[in-house]
Amino acid sequence: MKKALALAILSSSGLAGPAAATEAGKVFFLLPNTTTIRFESRDAPFFVEALKERAPDAVVTVQNAQGDPQQQQRQIEDAIAQGADLILLTSADANLVAGGLAAAQADDVPVVLYDHDAIGGKAEAHVVFDSLSVGQAQGRRAAELIKGLEKTPVKVARVKGNQGEYGTGQYEKGQDEFLMPLVEQGKVEIVCDQYTQNWDPTLAQTFAEDCLTRNGGDVDVFLGMNDGTTGGSVAALISQGYAPGDKIVTGGQDATVEALRYIAQGWQDNSVLKDLRLEANAAADVAASILSGEGVPASLINGKVNNEFMDVPAVFLPVSNITADSLSDVVTAGVWTWGEICQGVEDTAICQQNQ
Repeated sequence: MKKALALAILSSSGLAGPAAATEAGKVFFLLPNTTTIRFESRDAPFFVEALKERAPDAVVTVQNAQGDPQQQQRQIEDAIAQGADLILLTSADANLVAGGLAAAQADDVPVVLYDHDAIGGKAEAHVVFDSLSVGQAQGRRAAELIKGLEKTPVKVARVKGNQGEYGTGQYEKGQDEFLMPLVEQGKVEIVCDQYTQNWDPTLAQTFAEDCLTRNGGDVDVFLGMNDGTTGGSVAALISQGYAPGDKIVTGGQDATVEALRYIAQGWQDNSVLKDLRLEANAAADVAASILSGEGVPASLINGKVNNEFMDVPAVFLPVSNITADSLSDVVTAGVWTWGEICQGVEDTAICQQNQ
């Protein structure tokens, strides 16, 4: 495999033009969906930029499965047919990707998992923020908010992620460390609890609306697992005529600009900051090393993720919790500017203080 590879970011059609036809070292970055907007708007551009620095001649094709596991299976097979040298995979559904992993293994195409896990097949590495730490950060914050409410029991709705995924399981485990003791003490009552297929915010909204209706509005806290599920809860509150602060929405993750605007407005309490540039850089480090024939850098591996086929070497990345009091940390980290966060919400107190 050549060390010198050609770099371009391509459309979801996968048409690379003449360069892709003549250059070796093809990288396919396969995204899961468009409902979690960070993947197309942030992760893919960051990865392309990072790989260009490390492997200036690499060709990168970015494709999106649009939430369809079967479409992603076809994209994996197409990548293999086009001579992929590496597939960077964010699974559309971790439970339905084993066939794609088997196809890649059969053709000796290395697969690196990005963010989402992929169950039942071989992968060279998994680049991901420490999922248990994310859940712990979410649970710790939820417990703080619950303890601050002068009410017993506090009625909590849990809006979970995609069932069966490693990340979802770890988020739940981390949250439970803080939530379950409060349930056992009688301080918390779980009134609604549901997983969200493919992390779809629309499904999260429907669940939150149904939960409010079933409980006559007597729900104090909506605890999500990412900014899509918390955003669904916020949308449900808006649709039913509530105001910011009427209910607590917590358990965000990804620090999307939309979630940060909700935090500025008071709709959402927090989001776990995952510096996506850090994740993309780590994935580029792994990809460039594999493309150069040197394999996964041992110095980056600090854990493992069992995907029911193997213990996948993991590159676990750190996280931090963002609330209204620490919103400036996102700006300091260079993730978003105040101008981007405050677009459309310029009249909020936080934005007036910082613009």
